Amino acid sequence: MKPVVVIGGGVIGLCCAFALHRRGIPVTVFDAGPAERAASHVNAGWVVPSLAEPVPAPGLIATSLRWMLRSDSPLYIRPRLEPAFLRWTLRFWRACNVRDYRAGLEATAAFGARALELYDALRDAGVRYEEHRDGIVFAYRTSGALRHDYAELEPIRRFGCELSPLLDGDAVRALEPSLSETVVGGFWLPRERSLRPDTLVRGLGDYLTEQGVPVHSNTPVSGIETTGTRATAVFANGERIPAEAVIVAAGAWTPRLLRPLRVNMPIEAGKGYSIDLAPPPALPRPVGRPLYLHETRVAVTPLDGMIRLSGTMELSGLNHHIRPERVAAIARSAGWALRGWPRETPTAGPNVRVWTGPRPMTPDGLPVIGWLPGYRNLAVASGHAMLGVTLATATGEAVAEMMATAGVPGILAAFDPGRFS
Repeated sequence: MKPVVVIGGGVIGLCCAFALHRRGIPVTVFDAGPAERAASHVNAGWVVPSLAEPVPAPGLIATSLRWMLRSDSPLYIRPRLEPAFLRWTLRFWRACNVRDYRAGLEATAAFGARALELYDALRDAGVRYEEHRDGIVFAYRTSGALRHDYAELEPIRRFGCELSPLLDGDAVRALEPSLSETVVGGFWLPRERSLRPDTLVRGLGDYLTEQGVPVHSNTPVSGIETTGTRATAVFANGERIPAEAVIVAAGAWTPRLLRPLRVNMPIEAGKGYSIDLAPPPALPRPVGRPLYLHETRVAVTPLDGMIRLSGTMELSGLNHHIRPERVAAIARSAGWALRGWPRETPTAGPNVRVWTGPRPMTPDGLPVIGWLPGYRNLAVASGHAMLGVTLATATGEAVAEMMATAGVPGILAAFDPGRFS
């Protein structure tokens, strides 16, 4: 039997391959590489099914217009006159309404409800990676933002979200003693997890290779061959590789692969940044739990032997240019939140590494998972924005079910690629 070909060796593509293999379906993975330039490598590493909100949200239009004038803001949009980007931006702003936001939040929360259970299944199968089960602490310097964000989580309690009561400054510092006196309060999501994302990608790849699944690293796919309504092969390294079906899980590069097929897939690269400090700075009390500084959109993740600061969303096209002012803005957030943090956070040196990776962003903030319009065996799994790690296992299970049944699970209705046709 010809294999199902997965294009993309990030966390989404590898979880698709894992689920297919577990169902006994032959699968081959092609990844363009290099891994360290992909969103799966440089993200915060959070498994957070409770944080299901789409990026376009009510009130974001005014905020984004103000922020786009500052290159160090949490959301930076570099204006471009490309027609595709202008259409994407218009769709994005149209999605910033209460109705679409609530519908998207509920669809994403329902889809991610099994995320932790499915990650347990990865471990049970023998996938090895670094994981921590300390929950996520939200910390705030203004009480207004704290109350607003706490209320926004109320609708997803019915999907299994566990949420602590509101905590004042003393109570949140008792929970996480590394926090500074500037923090006025916060709350805790005790079920959420964190992991080191590069170990997850490596662990999935190692598992698949040990199981005899071909995983071709640094091997870009140059094209997809189709006949009528079927994908029949892919081209890589000058070779034609026959395929029973094809799954495009290429993240921000997905539109480039689909453009020759005249498929419109409005995905923009939302660049994120991470700063790794190994070892972490010496603090009066080391950071014990992952922290989300929502007012500045910065994640602080303690990992084995290091600490990672992650954040910002930059819409400037598909590139890997590092803007120093954005790196400095992330570092400043740690300065107000953490007691004893160095006044000048090092952003270069032998113990510091700055990364950037492009998140695949759709204009409505929802993933694109399903059969491509007009094709019976060509699927896409992309557009997960900042929830790639969270939704990867659920995406893999859903795509494997599609391949096994030739149908579409009902839970994918909101993520149908046809909604952009």
